Amino acid sequence: MSIKVLYEDNHIIAVEKPAGVLTQPSLHQASAGAAQGEDYSLMDMVKKYLKEKYKKPGEVFLGLVHRLDKPVQGIVLFGKTSKGASRLSEQFRNHTIQKTYYAIVLGKLKMQKGEVKEKINKISFFAEGFTKKSDEELLAEIKKATKTRTAELSWEVVREKPFDTAQGKRVYTLLKILPKTGRFHQIRVQLSSMGNPILGDTKYGFKTFGSKPGLNLNWDEKKSIGLIASEIEFKTATENKIINLKIDLPEEWNKFLSK
Repeated sequence: MSIKVLYEDNHIIAVEKPAGVLTQPSLHQASAGAAQGEDYSLMDMVKKYLKEKYKKPGEVFLGLVHRLDKPVQGIVLFGKTSKGASRLSEQFRNHTIQKTYYAIVLGKLKMQKGEVKEKINKISFFAEGFTKKSDEELLAEIKKATKTRTAELSWEVVREKPFDTAQGKRVYTLLKILPKTGRFHQIRVQLSSMGNPILGDTKYGFKTFGSKPGLNLNWDEKKSIGLIASEIEFKTATENKIINLKIDLPEEWNKFLSK
């Protein structure tokens, strides 16, 4: 699988991650060596690209500074050098990197824009422990979980599209999302908790809505959900030059959003 490079300098590389691809190898893959086929990670792909482009012998250094969930498409930054990785990590810690997401959710929002700021448990622990629970059980556990960390994001309605079902009119809504913190699965959990699950996100509530009789939500993408990390702004490692990158929304979203 070829990669799409969006930006590259001596210290940083930015690429577009396809939906359905892991950002980094799983623990099993890391111990056994890079996997092939659909389990081949983005990190493996970028290392291969750098090795071939610069004819590097031996192992290629690549610093992982953030991740996207497997079913999420979007822009991912890596450090090509230890300095690049360190400078990017510092920006993420200080919340000076601005990331913009777009999501298609089910349902009409009560307001045109808003913010969500709440104390939640460390999602990386409690969400992973509930993978065998039903959607209803998972949502109930999320709501009653001990609240220990702050998760914050702002959202704005970009577009709405009504559609007919056997149960009456429903609405697809396109949201622009600016996360202010980077908790595990944060956007997916918080939108679901608002009652507006992301299309295709069966782990966080979408299955509950889609299983209702007569409600055909037409999400046929098996490897993706309706969430994309479409914009990012960061500073370079040495010149403090501001870089702003943007990718288009997936073409398959048009059938949910076009008039």
